[in-house]
Amino acid sequence: MNNKKLIVGITQGDGNGIGYEVIIKALADARILESFTPVIYGSSKIFGFYRKLIHDLDPLDTNVISSARDAHPKRINIVNCLPDNVFVEPGQATPESAKSAIRSLECAVEDIRRGHIDVLVTAPINKKAMVQEGFGYTGHTEYLEKVFNVDEVTMLMVSDTLKIGVVTSHIPLKDVPRSITRERIVSKLRMMDRSLRRDFGIDDPKIAVLGLNPHCGDGGLLGDEEQNIILPAVLEATQEGINAFGPYSPDGFFGLGNYGRFDATLAMYHDQGLAPFKALAFERGVNYTAGLPIVRTSPDHGTAYEMAGRDQADPQSMMQSIYTAIDIFRNREAYDRLKEKKR
Repeated sequence: MNNKKLIVGITQGDGNGIGYEVIIKALADARILESFTPVIYGSSKIFGFYRKLIHDLDPLDTNVISSARDAHPKRINIVNCLPDNVFVEPGQATPESAKSAIRSLECAVEDIRRGHIDVLVTAPINKKAMVQEGFGYTGHTEYLEKVFNVDEVTMLMVSDTLKIGVVTSHIPLKDVPRSITRERIVSKLRMMDRSLRRDFGIDDPKIAVLGLNPHCGDGGLLGDEEQNIILPAVLEATQEGINAFGPYSPDGFFGLGNYGRFDATLAMYHDQGLAPFKALAFERGVNYTAGLPIVRTSPDHGTAYEMAGRDQADPQSMMQSIYTAIDIFRNREAYDRLKEKKR
């Protein structure tokens, strides 16, 4: 069994948000370096700025490098991929911070494609600011889907008690109904089933599927997507051997705790899944992109400009993102080895 210490690439995200603060706090315990080697993509100058703002931390042993190939296994490594004259404006959405977020992400992706890092953890970005600077994607998920040339990925929100995928992600709410198709739901269920088995080590996963309309359409009174699209998709997935169940009315499903009977839940749109997830698991929640050839996770919170530079940011979600990425990498290794032995 391969027990090598993994190299975890961490992008800085928006340098004017809480990204650096949660990264620094997550890596503050020196014992963490026994588990993995961190490589931050950003700026040692910005790192130093936020480090001085955080109180009650022991000295951090950092190592400034030009490439992850030079990472020191017992230090916090920082790849300086930003200009020397970069500056910080905590709490402000600026063109400079958006450009820096783009550059940090591009550098990290280039290194993981070359095998210089093992997993990727992305700090929060300002999507609108990045699009205005020519990013061309509505988020990390869409960018990584394109860069790694995969047909489809799924946003999967993960905690120790809850896993939620979404059929539609970063699109306007008015576009959701026409984007919900039988084929798309079945495709998402296939992807979630594969991910739960390979990435999370669940042998026979059970997936709940939510309805689109209030009360699952109330027999067609409030909408017919459940009868005409969602239920047929669930039945098709079941015929393929996927343990899919539903559709369930979202309010009662979460309110009564029924999600605990399943290994994962498929929501129809972004807020239908993320609102209850963040209510139930915000501090320890992780955003995972299923369907990629690489492992990518991210905290489930945003840039939180209102907290930036005030030493108020909670690092738990960042810490969970790092350890979840490592766990998924290990699970994939074990799963692939087992499959190879069965051939």
